Amino acid sequence: MLTGIVIDALDVARMERFWSDATRGRTGGLHLRFVPATTPKTALKNRLHLDLAGGPDWEAEVARLLTLGATRADIGQGDVPWDVLADPEGNEFCVLRPGHPGVLADCGLVAICLDVAEEDRCAQRAFWQSRAGWHAVESHDWGVRLRRTPTSTVSLVMGPPAAPKETRNRLRPEVTQRGGEPGEFLDTGGNEFHVTG
Repeated sequence: MLTGIVIDALDVARMERFWSDATRGRTGGLHLRFVPATTPKTALKNRLHLDLAGGPDWEAEVARLLTLGATRADIGQGDVPWDVLADPEGNEFCVLRPGHPGVLADCGLVAICLDVAEEDRCAQRAFWQSRAGWHAVESHDWGVRLRRTPTSTVSLVMGPPAAPKETRNRLRPEVTQRGGEPGEFLDTGGNEFHVTG
């Protein structure tokens, strides 16, 4: 079962505080776990990022996040109908505007977005359905969306383009597997994920 996200952090306390405030504590039951890191983010774009709901007053929500310590980010997204920000350690995340497809909440964490190359889509879909225990609720040209239940507020969205794999991913899914071997493993696309018992 997908139960959380592991995030590398130079300043664990600061990042815990930022993300708790940024999500307003609304993570759909997923645990954001921060682990000490010794090196800063170096990749232009992470292969996994989080999406937050902007709500009906998304401009005020973006302003609130900037006040908390976020910054505007340009990862080559161009003109898109959402706002790309970065947390205090440079990890990009998106603030989705009202009417964005698949958003089932007005605030908090609404999506975990994993880059998947087009040729890996079927394998990654099957892999994450089996590991996460979540099910596909949408499948389109842009990718696939999994949810724990059809009404769960957080989804796992997978699709292209896939950022180059330059280093170990700073954000990684965490799954709980009773009787499974704990540790860090790779999915079919070469992305790290954690298993806890």
